[in-house]
Amino acid sequence: MQRRTLDILFSVGGLVLAALLLVIGIVFTNNANFANDYVTNQLSQQNITFKNADTLTDEEKQSECVVENAGQKLTKGKQAECYANDFIGLHLKSTANGATYAELGGPQAELRTKVADAEKANDPNLGNLQKQLEEITAQRDTVFKGETLRGLLLTSYGFSEFGTKAGQAAVVAFIGAGVLALLAIAGFVHAFVTPRSKTFAAPQSD
Repeated sequence: MQRRTLDILFSVGGLVLAALLLVIGIVFTNNANFANDYVTNQLSQQNITFKNADTLTDEEKQSECVVENAGQKLTKGKQAECYANDFIGLHLKSTANGATYAELGGPQAELRTKVADAEKANDPNLGNLQKQLEEITAQRDTVFKGETLRGLLLTSYGFSEFGTKAGQAAVVAFIGAGVLALLAIAGFVHAFVTPRSKTFAAPQSD
């Protein structure tokens, strides 16, 4: 086979692969832009703003990301992760001694039973039991709201990370396309400076 023909074949193949990587890069870029725009729009609609720096408690100030975002509106995935874990998560730990919504279900049901029994028996301790029930019900409602918002924010953060990874993949694809395109061009140049009579001979084994 003529060396020029072989160079042209490899160069055409390189251009095809470069075009394929270019298309893949464009697709990844579109996905990254969609993810970032979607997350920003959804978070902006929540109208969540980090506390101002001068209003942060000592515990809140221990979180570097909370301090960095102080006073800013929550619109990005990383901010959502910070708010969910370092702000909401912090305050959930101080509510009901860190018990979760599910864990508070048992004590709440037990108190309801005690209140019902006390009402039937005209127990003088009824008022105290009702107060305890109101407290744990309020705690459970607070924890439920906090856990729900925290979960939604972390979901947005996870979605934004997909966008970040897609953006990184797009960069790799574009770089690969550029390298292949340059190699293909070099192959075409080499093909046209190579004499037509020159052939490619495979090395012979002994």
